[in-house]
Amino acid sequence: MSDITLCYTKQGAGPPLLLLHGNGEDGSYFVHQMEYFSARYTVYAVDTRGHGHSPRGSAPFTIAQFAQDLSDFMNEHDILRAPILGFSDGANIALTFALAHPGRVSRLILNGANLDPSGVKPHIQIPIILGYKIASLFAGKSSKAKLHAEMLSLMVNEPHIDPEALKYLRVRTLVIVGTKDMIKDSHTLLIAHSLPRSQLEVVVGDHFIAAKNPHAFNRAVDRFLSEGKEIPL
Repeated sequence: MSDITLCYTKQGAGPPLLLLHGNGEDGSYFVHQMEYFSARYTVYAVDTRGHGHSPRGSAPFTIAQFAQDLSDFMNEHDILRAPILGFSDGANIALTFALAHPGRVSRLILNGANLDPSGVKPHIQIPIILGYKIASLFAGKSSKAKLHAEMLSLMVNEPHIDPEALKYLRVRTLVIVGTKDMIKDSHTLLIAHSLPRSQLEVVVGDHFIAAKNPHAFNRAVDRFLSEGKEIPL
């Protein structure tokens, strides 16, 4: 059982749809998705541990722990199985969760995911690494620096997902990125090609297509969620 209770925003009626935000953000990132998908789903935008209004707690600040927190959240809200949409670190959490609990994910949407830090383009990753090193130097003297270092650590040191493991994940998956995403094209293709039941969608925009190009993003996700009948696992 988790040492904390995650905060969340809930909107709509119908089957559940879970939304997981990126590093340093909170569930409000998905304001356009909440508005759009609440017409057919009960949408839960969850604040990750130590983000938004969710407490930090004492457990490890890792992608694996966040995935465990998601499992506890679903148990608390009697959500046995649901589609999960994750953005950036949220996508990494969603993928980690799906690998551990494939039967609890009806469909998976990975927006801007990466399997390891090398998947991020160097001009984005290098400043993050420098920022992490600086924040770490002051972490012992400043609680703000400690928090900043902990956040950046998620992007510098995580995730570590073996692409070989993806070959055994039978959940239908949408891999969706921007045309000018911060994730390397080759890395996105690696994810898409490693998942046996995936499809790739590229939307005009950068890493933040859900916020900056919501019309195209929502339509792509909606098509994916609506198309075909689910094939039993």
